Amino acid sequence: MRLIVIFVLVFFAAAGLVVGALNAGLVDYDFAFAQVQLPKGAALLAALVLGWLLGGLTAWLGVSLRHRRRKKEAGKKQVHA
Repeated sequence: MRLIVIFVLVFFAAAGLVVGALNAGLVDYDFAFAQVQLPKGAALLAALVLGWLLGGLTAWLGVSLRHRRRKKEAGKKQVHA
């Protein structure tokens, strides 16, 4: 299992390097407070990482809040019993 995970990680890392190398052109980003020029590969990687972090945070908050609610309800049931 560990070997398969290593192969998958190496494959995606190599694919990312190829995509980054083939898309070396610059892309302009204009935020309200700053203007940035990034290579297309770096912009794609930044968007991917940001999406991964926001998705993980959203999932963690959903699970965490559900867990707290169940813990609170279990505490109320225990007091009334």
